[in-house]
Amino acid sequence: MSSIDLSQAEADALLQMEKHKTDAALWNYPSSGGSVAIPLVSWTGREQFLLDLRKGRVGLSKGTHQTRARKVIVLARLDFGGSPHRNPDDVEVPSPHLHLYREGYGDKWAYPAPADFVDLTDARQTLDDFMRFCNVVEPPMVRWGLL
Repeated sequence: MSSIDLSQAEADALLQMEKHKTDAALWNYPSSGGSVAIPLVSWTGREQFLLDLRKGRVGLSKGTHQTRARKVIVLARLDFGGSPHRNPDDVEVPSPHLHLYREGYGDKWAYPAPADFVDLTDARQTLDDFMRFCNVVEPPMVRWGLL
């Protein structure tokens, strides 16, 4: 196991750990082709996380919401409005889909988006649902421009 790999138990614990905004900054939801990495922290301050938001360059409905731990380890990534994903077992998962860390594979496995994601055509609702899924209990403030 390399230094950036986690056991499944560690990854699951990090995903379920409460995450909080680090300050009162106002973050702009990215416009077409843009991205932003928003810092988050555990309630103890011992673990640092990043909430990545990316907007597709071409399709207005295409984007990615991602939570990383330890700067480089993707714990969860929601891809929406894009292409299907082919898992290592050759099974294709349609978009939208949720990548979850899997020991030995990183973020290479995807699953259908959770049924409790209310409306995957609504970027604001999708971000709220994703942050809830990742246990962001004190979310950052996000300014929404033209989507």
